[in-house]
Amino acid sequence: MKLISLEPFIPSGSNFEGSKQFFVELGFDIKWDAGDYIGFELDGCKFILQKYDNREFAENLMMSVKVDDVDEFRMSVIEKQLPEKYGIRISQAKVQPYGKEVNVIDIAGVCWHFVES
Repeated sequence: MKLISLEPFIPSGSNFEGSKQFFVELGFDIKWDAGDYIGFELDGCKFILQKYDNREFAENLMMSVKVDDVDEFRMSVIEKQLPEKYGIRISQAKVQPYGKEVNVIDIAGVCWHFVES
């Protein structure tokens, strides 16, 4: 058996349309839309946004995304004013044992670790 991809289901929280728009503005393309499920992709990285609102689950879910320049990524989020538009949180860049990292807490409460290794 050969694995081809890993595409996690990510909860949208209570604002499905807002979550959808947030990920579009973050740079992801919508590859398909089935109503309550949307397939997103950016540079070969894929996930499925699910219309699902369970705060406890979302706040215990973490995703790790490798990026080539974490400072550039953070600056793009700030320049697009995504924290103000969507109420998301973004951390300062911090060096961890596994690489330089910026955390984004999305609309649902999912913690996305954007890591430059």
